[in-house]
Amino acid sequence: MSFLDKFSTVHLDVLKEVGNIGAGHAATSLSTLLNKKIDMRVPKVRVVSFDEMMDMAGGPENIVASVFLRIEGDAPGSMFFVLSIEQANTFIKQMIDDVHFSFENPPYNELAMSALQELGNILSGSYLSSLSDFTNLDLYPSVPALSIDMVGAIISFGLIELSQVSDYAIVIDTALDDDDTHSSESVKGHFFLLPDPDSFETIFKALGVAEDE
Repeated sequence: MSFLDKFSTVHLDVLKEVGNIGAGHAATSLSTLLNKKIDMRVPKVRVVSFDEMMDMAGGPENIVASVFLRIEGDAPGSMFFVLSIEQANTFIKQMIDDVHFSFENPPYNELAMSALQELGNILSGSYLSSLSDFTNLDLYPSVPALSIDMVGAIISFGLIELSQVSDYAIVIDTALDDDDTHSSESVKGHFFLLPDPDSFETIFKALGVAEDE
């Protein structure tokens, strides 16, 4: 049985519930930061191969905005939050109140990069806090590393930490809306959670779901 075949709807349902709680925490923090109501949803959770992960982000040569961090503690791993350049522009314009800002025009001002880092801190911290609460595992994020680069370069950088030992990632789709946007204009991003090889089993045991259930 392949690794992917071991994942049942029970595993994915549990991960989606973790994601939805994390999204709720993040929406509260972002609402305070932007002084407007923010809704955040997790439409789908999947387990995919690294090749599929790159395809989901637009292919290895697609330029994206990314926040990468290492997870330390009881279940080490890596985490990426990836936004298309257009989606990153939408959100950072709101955060820095500059309608002319664009990540397509480097060099980027310090305020915009700080806003992107704060966005990464809020989102990753909310998801990790939710996962930690659910599992009672101690999980600590490193300082996020920001990148505006090709998907392949960003993910390859992160995978150096794994030495290519693991081949799969948990993908948590994320959609953010505020009172001024229609659902078709939602800011949509992807969380890629890459537990180190032994961490999958640790996480699911802590969640009370056997890895081979």
